[in-house]
Amino acid sequence: MPSSIRHAIGQLLFGSLPARTVTPEMRSLVREFQLGGLVLFNRNIEAPMQVAELSSDVQSLVPQLPLWISIDQEGGRVARLGQPFTKWPPMNVLGKCGDVQLASKFAVALAAELRAVGVTLNFSPVLDIHTNPENSVIGDRALGTDASTVARLGTAIIRGFQDGGIAACGKHFPGHGDTVDDSHIKLPVIGHDLERLRRVEMLPFHAAVEAGVAFIMTAHLLVPSIDDKNATTFSKRIVEGILRKELKFSGVILGDDLEMKAVSATQTVSDAAVQAVIAGCDGILICSGKIETQVAALEALLYAVEDGRISRNRIEEALKRQRNAKEKFPAETPARHSLGRSRVIGCDQHKRIADEMASYA
Repeated sequence: MPSSIRHAIGQLLFGSLPARTVTPEMRSLVREFQLGGLVLFNRNIEAPMQVAELSSDVQSLVPQLPLWISIDQEGGRVARLGQPFTKWPPMNVLGKCGDVQLASKFAVALAAELRAVGVTLNFSPVLDIHTNPENSVIGDRALGTDASTVARLGTAIIRGFQDGGIAACGKHFPGHGDTVDDSHIKLPVIGHDLERLRRVEMLPFHAAVEAGVAFIMTAHLLVPSIDDKNATTFSKRIVEGILRKELKFSGVILGDDLEMKAVSATQTVSDAAVQAVIAGCDGILICSGKIETQVAALEALLYAVEDGRISRNRIEEALKRQRNAKEKFPAETPARHSLGRSRVIGCDQHKRIADEMASYA
């Protein structure tokens, strides 16, 4: 298959590393497939300068179309970057105070720290609504317990991130707030009808689309009122029918980590990758750091294009959306990663913002 198709397919994968440096196997994979992005986890992080050097090293492998250096840096219990980076409180504190300006200041400050180490995409904000008190997987990660609060604060965070040069990713579509089960462990079911979903769960995502959010991440949820056979990430009715056509989202759609038990309990990661792209996802996450799993998924996508299950037009659509987003949020050149830039990390101004947020806990 022509290298151009291999590279286009490679753009679909947001891969991961097992350690704090780029292994020879990952270096080879990035060069061969021109991967779309890299997701950073605690296992990849030691210190600000090390993260900056890792980001620069990865970017140097694909100079033609830089990778997304992505991370989950929400605040609270979901924060991959620990001290000396600013320690942000959980996002429910913003819901308690309802201060849009404070939400914006937080996002701008966090964006500055992420940019200082070469991160270009943050898997945040959480746009799920904490409507179910028994939902521990979302819990204090949510901005509030009602749709209007989450929409208002969520859009402020999106604008703050993106004004600061960081692509934002609203998650987890169509809404993970009213569940008990954790999709990391099993497939949750949302029992609401479409009218309720539009009025409540989807409202913050609609607001995010209108605010120009760059990415939206799908949840691994079953929503029988829309599709009683396929989980959201693998449902054309939801991804294409609702997120694309109804909400008119023109940005990049990502499927959540395909190694979560909600998916991997019933199908292989490779099969899931193919089904997600067929459904309309423009990118897939494989987060364990296992190179063989990432290679197998890319090969499965290649075979799916060869045998016609995935059209080349579908791949080109995804690639075009990725390119458009990368033009809006370009990676910094390695020469700009310096200790001088890192002075924004954990600075007094950011600590004051965090303290103000924490006062509402």
